Amino acid sequence: MTSLIIACYTLEDEVNLVIKETGVDYPVIWIESGLHAYPDKLRDAIQDQIDKIANVEQLILVFGNCGNALTGIRSENAKIVIPRVDDCITLLLGSLAKRMELTAEAATYFFTRGWIINEMNIIKEYEHCIEKYGSKKAERIMKVILKNYKRLMLIDTGAYPMDDDCLVKPKEMAAKFALEYQIETGTLDFLRRLITGPWDEDFIMLPPGTPLSLNDFGINIGAGSQIAQTGSSRE
Repeated sequence: MTSLIIACYTLEDEVNLVIKETGVDYPVIWIESGLHAYPDKLRDAIQDQIDKIANVEQLILVFGNCGNALTGIRSENAKIVIPRVDDCITLLLGSLAKRMELTAEAATYFFTRGWIINEMNIIKEYEHCIEKYGSKKAERIMKVILKNYKRLMLIDTGAYPMDDDCLVKPKEMAAKFALEYQIETGTLDFLRRLITGPWDEDFIMLPPGTPLSLNDFGINIGAGSQIAQTGSSRE
């Protein structure tokens, strides 16, 4: 069966490692990072790529629903396989249960290397505020944005060196705003199963011609989603 992967650049480290470890030779189409804050644009970008694909029987989407960005996605010719998760953080923690366990301990903002580099996040938001308003006003703005968070957490997915310079930023921000900081060991097991199969109830298998609906996820999408929780000062 001919297969193709459509993945977000935010997960490039992890997807490339799984491909290397498993030896799968599926082509990968990368979707621009930074669209998670704009679910309609993300949906359009994914659908546009799907519509261009021919002679493929199976599409593997390496995305969570990301603010309902996947609802309505369809392929006229191929089966689509999608992880049953709210966003990529849950995918890299291994399960929604693990995600909810961590957020029950403390309201948590999660980071990975890909999230720090590629996505609009609270670190980039802070840097933007400093540039636009100066450091004092930037601190006031960030205190409002961060008021519902108690902890910043960096996920060690095993796909990047933990001494990468960018990975110190969450720790620095936690110290700056009196938040807890923690490194959590992630897992690529969920991602590995997505890419290699076999697929069980943790995955949605969408037949050709069938649009994806929110009900297909069968979980409380958005309750823990980082997309839904992140504030912004941008105009």
